[in-house]
Amino acid sequence: MENRAILREWFDRVDSQRTGNITATQLKSALAVGNLHFPVSVVQQMIRMYDFDRNGTMSFEEFVQLNKFLLKVQQAFSGLERERGYLVPDEAYEALVKIGFSLDSPAFYTVCESFDQTRTGKLRLDDFISLCIFVQSARNLFNSFDTSKQGRVTLDFNQFVYCASNCRI
Repeated sequence: MENRAILREWFDRVDSQRTGNITATQLKSALAVGNLHFPVSVVQQMIRMYDFDRNGTMSFEEFVQLNKFLLKVQQAFSGLERERGYLVPDEAYEALVKIGFSLDSPAFYTVCESFDQTRTGKLRLDDFISLCIFVQSARNLFNSFDTSKQGRVTLDFNQFVYCASNCRI
């Protein structure tokens, strides 16, 4: 419960206009204070993942859910980074599995490469969080079309356009 009180205090500081919601710009600035630097597009994706009322902002309850996800990702990262500040691809794969993601090798290496901003084969925490946000968002979108829960979907052109428009990073 104490953690929730700390989150509330943090949220209220970020919600400087006292609207009860925070915007992507406010969340981006607040994360930067914690030395996590993300493009606005990734922060918007964070909000979309937990924007249950679909108003484009994040309420406190939505923020609590995002925080749970981010803590899970940070713990997986910290457990493998060996105080170097980064993960190599094999460690990133192991961390993804700990979080509950399972990708085949081609999908994993493609997504890993696309989030390795320094192109050195090393994923920093913010790179890894961005990768996890992408994979979770992809999972959510996929699951909305996998109504039979068989791990496969068939899309018509309109559904494909919908998916493509919701996969902006």
